[in-house]
Amino acid sequence: LQEIVSVESEEENNGINLMEFSDEILLHILSYVPCTDLVLNVRRTCRKLATLCLDKSLTHTVLLQKDYKVNKDKVKQLMRDIGKEIYQLNMAGCYWLPSSTIDHVTRCKNLVKLNLSGCHVTSLRLSKMLSTLQHLRSLAIDVNPGFDASQLSSECKATLSRVLELKQTLYTPSYGVVPCCTSLEKLLLYFEILDRSREGFMLSGQLMVGESNVPHYQNLRIFYARLAPGYVNQEVVRLYLAVLSDRTPENLHAFLISAPGSFAETGATKNLLDSMARNVRLDALQLPKAWINGSGLLQHLKFNNPFYFSFSRCTLSGGHLIQRVINGGKDLKSLTSLNLSGCVHCLAPDSLFRKAEDDIDSSILESLVVSCCNLRHLNLSAAHHHSSESIGNHLCQLLSRLKHLLSLALPVCSITDVAANVEKPPTASNLVPQTFGRKVRIGIQTYPRNLVEQANQKIESSVFWALMGSLRFLETLEIIGSSFSSAMPRNEPAIRNSLPPCVRAQSVGDSEVAAISQLTYLQSLTLAQLPNILTGSGLVNIGLQCQHLRTLSLANLGMMAKMVYMSALMDMLKHCKCLRDLRLEQPYFCAGTQFFQALSHCSSLQRLCIVSRSGTLQSDAVMSFMANCLEVIMCHMFMGESLTVCKNLQQSIVRSFQAERPALNVVIFPLLHEDLTEVIRDVPMRHLDEITLFKSRVAEEPPNLWW
Repeated sequence: LQEIVSVESEEENNGINLMEFSDEILLHILSYVPCTDLVLNVRRTCRKLATLCLDKSLTHTVLLQKDYKVNKDKVKQLMRDIGKEIYQLNMAGCYWLPSSTIDHVTRCKNLVKLNLSGCHVTSLRLSKMLSTLQHLRSLAIDVNPGFDASQLSSECKATLSRVLELKQTLYTPSYGVVPCCTSLEKLLLYFEILDRSREGFMLSGQLMVGESNVPHYQNLRIFYARLAPGYVNQEVVRLYLAVLSDRTPENLHAFLISAPGSFAETGATKNLLDSMARNVRLDALQLPKAWINGSGLLQHLKFNNPFYFSFSRCTLSGGHLIQRVINGGKDLKSLTSLNLSGCVHCLAPDSLFRKAEDDIDSSILESLVVSCCNLRHLNLSAAHHHSSESIGNHLCQLLSRLKHLLSLALPVCSITDVAANVEKPPTASNLVPQTFGRKVRIGIQTYPRNLVEQANQKIESSVFWALMGSLRFLETLEIIGSSFSSAMPRNEPAIRNSLPPCVRAQSVGDSEVAAISQLTYLQSLTLAQLPNILTGSGLVNIGLQCQHLRTLSLANLGMMAKMVYMSALMDMLKHCKCLRDLRLEQPYFCAGTQFFQALSHCSSLQRLCIVSRSGTLQSDAVMSFMANCLEVIMCHMFMGESLTVCKNLQQSIVRSFQAERPALNVVIFPLLHEDLTEVIRDVPMRHLDEITLFKSRVAEEPPNLWW
């Protein structure tokens, strides 16, 4: 025994030499290190690492899209050292890099894939760069005001003619480089054109003379268009679709248009859909709700091996869903992603005489679950999906059969236990109106901190508790109130009032949140409009158990006029070592010293967004937090403070930390100020789309739409 102890202690003293591992193991470890660190730092430590860091498996694909510490000089040195070895380069969202940085990409002569979405690229720089990239087959760029296709050289156009995949984000009415891409097989279009210029002039959706009728779609396999709110975006996308309506590509297998609000069908679009029904078999489909509602389109479209469907905000009934889409349970094993967000009648046999709050037909959901047994992403949010009292037919019980689910979005009222909801008398919080009130000083809350104690308090027969237990590999979960709307809309003034939660949702609170802690591999969590949060004790469980959590979004929990879960939230944050993105939306939120001290425990935090009507902040606490959390590069706070207070704090943060954090983006502004929309338009699209604006993101797009 003494010999064994002595040997063990000797091994502990000597430790393990990392360089003794095999090359395969070391390469796997190094694959988790940002490429800039590998090439510029790690390879200079010893000869062995100098060789391994330049291995083709590590230099073939370079990802800079969330390397917030990279700057122009690092990119220049990186391209100089390994430019010829790079075949795929992703610089998406590198908004902080000057446009001259793009000049160094010309060293990557062998590039096949290039993503410059969110980067500052002029027409002339784009022309110069693409002229040297003869092997390029995949390209992603932004088209900003001032873009001029006539400045593209013949060599640039020759490169574009060989491009097979194009992702183009439009901030101005234009075809961009689409007319030059004569071999396109995949076209992704993001329309972010505002209806008014900064000077207040109304914009037109008409394209410049000579740009019409020139896209080449004959080889197109995938067409995707996502529109931001606004009539100009609708006008421009119709011009892109006009060519498609003349001749539908024979190989088209994915046709997707995501449009908010009303996007009316025209004669041209009707001809396009009729042509698609006759000539193509689709694998992915998403259409504006006006194109589907009341039409027999789905009855005529043909599908091959569909992997993605989105009927978001459509009035599609469950009967039509089963008959026309699921086809009686046939050929849907291939479906991996389904978006039924806002589809209020999708789990009912018909929509003619049904109220949105009526119980669902469990047989429709059961048919869906059986037919689409391989679903990985399912969105049922923004609707009232109320289960009946029938034993074994609760929505949560049926969804528990989907063992492959990786992401799930549900309305709050769908997870309540029907029997418990009926028998349980209203709690004190239920009796208090869910409205805004005067500020109330809240003391330190008490709640069970022991996991066993919390579990004992929860009835383990709860259908939601059982659902969470059966979906152990779930990575993304959204539980959103069916009537919830964020106070931070896209292109309108902030919303001042909110609708009350669904009656069925009144009992959903701390115990349901605690059930989520069973999801060991959870990476992203959204909770919005859970009215019965009393202490927030379930949040602590999540912080302790869900150690992989990277994104957390909480909105309007508990009573609207009282931040009753602050103490529990602060306890939770102390355990979230992997948390990178935090979004909080709560009226009367006090962003003070205690909150920021707790948040400072989140050592990996990169982005913070707080939205609070009548909320307050302490400038000194914010500055101290920014000094302690060195990884934070985004701080967005929309509160109830005065414009002067907000501007002074924003300037102080930028002045103190911008030099050390090149990607730093700070927006601190009064939530109800009339100029809020003007401020929002300057936020980098990456932050705006991923965290600042609230939305359901489950099955928002087909999986792996872009690399």
